[in-house]
Amino acid sequence: MRYYIVAGERSGDLHGSNLVKAIRKRDSQAIFQGFGGDLMEVSGVKLSVHYRDMAFMGFISLATSLFKIFKYIKFCKNDILEFKPDAIILIDYGGFNLKIAQFAKAQGLKVLYYIPPKVWAWYQSRAWKLKACVDKMFVILPFEKDFFKKYDFAVDYVGNPVLDAIKEFQATPGFIQKHGLDPNGKIVALLPGSRKIELNKIVPLMAQIADSNKDVQFVVAAVKTLPAALYKALKEKTNVKFVEEETYDLLSMAHAAIVTSGTATLETGIFKVPQVVVYKTNYLEYSIANFLVQVEFISLVNLIAGKEVIREMIQAKASPELVDAELKRLLHDTDYVSGMKHEYENVYKTLDTGSASENTAQLITEYLQSK
Repeated sequence: MRYYIVAGERSGDLHGSNLVKAIRKRDSQAIFQGFGGDLMEVSGVKLSVHYRDMAFMGFISLATSLFKIFKYIKFCKNDILEFKPDAIILIDYGGFNLKIAQFAKAQGLKVLYYIPPKVWAWYQSRAWKLKACVDKMFVILPFEKDFFKKYDFAVDYVGNPVLDAIKEFQATPGFIQKHGLDPNGKIVALLPGSRKIELNKIVPLMAQIADSNKDVQFVVAAVKTLPAALYKALKEKTNVKFVEEETYDLLSMAHAAIVTSGTATLETGIFKVPQVVVYKTNYLEYSIANFLVQVEFISLVNLIAGKEVIREMIQAKASPELVDAELKRLLHDTDYVSGMKHEYENVYKTLDTGSASENTAQLITEYLQSK
């Protein structure tokens, strides 16, 4: 089979690479081409575009980058026609991939969506568009299956790929020594996100927290593809160190974490690290999002649990004073932390349905063979 695969972000690259490897176990002659990153390329995907060139986030960023986005959409469509795939596999990246799904469906191609856009969070009418142009959809959050039932769209819940990645993780020996950390001191992981618009607001906040906790070792999970200047406020602190491509090693050692909303909140929860979620953006971005978002929480831990397990400090609430107070509670209130870890266990059990990559690969190959 010939597969054209589209992943436009760092997390999609990880999950796409695992899915490609799982499909190859069942289809040794599989050929892959498309949009992705280094991990997908290593797994055998011929990259037409690297996701780093498509890092758009936020309503304003999208609005100011429309010409570039439409250029990549046009390129993707032409690339698909030249490649002549048997099926299209789309991974997350909703706005872009919905356009590609509509195009591919019109061309008579089988459209498979793994990790669909979070239409349950905002602009829920997009569920009808997904139903119209997607042949098979594989969701990774338990409540998504019931959500799509309301649209008479039968989707497959395959488990969560974050859990797959963490299960495969093996700690690097000597991590503490390698980074000059005190094994007897408290370590707080700082996960400021992977996009410039996030770091511009979150890094200065994290720097203020580091100033207020001189006796704590802070370690930043940095993204090597981002400009070092974005981390400048934290690089100036003597109690802050940096790691790259070692987030899971860091979480396996951390006593607490300050995390920007996203997949990282779930990863931190699965590692059972007490955390506080912080998110800040400019006023206009926040106003638009606040108007559109239709869910109570922004972190995956709370969404899956259906209640507040971890504190979410958004916009004005993401002040140095409030975040600092919550961090001190995470480091010193044992009863509070024990309750949080118990809820983490429940989230883990909810997600643990086998390998999402293997489950999805099996469903994809069975579906395509039946057709």
